[in-house]
Amino acid sequence: MPIADLSLLIKSMEPVLNPGVFAFVSVENAGQLASVQVIASIVENEGYSAVISESDALALGLQVFFRASWITLKVNSDLQAVGLTAAFASALGKDGISCNVVAGTYHDHIFVPVDRAADAMLVLKTLESS
Repeated sequence: MPIADLSLLIKSMEPVLNPGVFAFVSVENAGQLASVQVIASIVENEGYSAVISESDALALGLQVFFRASWITLKVNSDLQAVGLTAAFASALGKDGISCNVVAGTYHDHIFVPVDRAADAMLVLKTLESS
């Protein structure tokens, strides 16, 4: 069952670092990525933005706009919950870690710079235990 209470959400985040390196890319249309697994996507005026594995991006010859590590919060967060994104984004920001957030139906997914993944995990676990 989705959790909406902010303090319970934070205490139950359970951040998990997914294996691999991921790339934010942009193409003209979704069909150009039909041969690869798309982790997340959105249609923008400038094109179809997607998160795919870095190896797929390089194999397709795509420009990588952001190399990222992918952290999933295992807590089943209510899509109408207020404050979770602000709490973890603020904690990461205080440590100088940028984050790009994608909300799935059941979990929040945080993309951070590859070289700051371990730091981000520490920040999130510290927030969770505070």
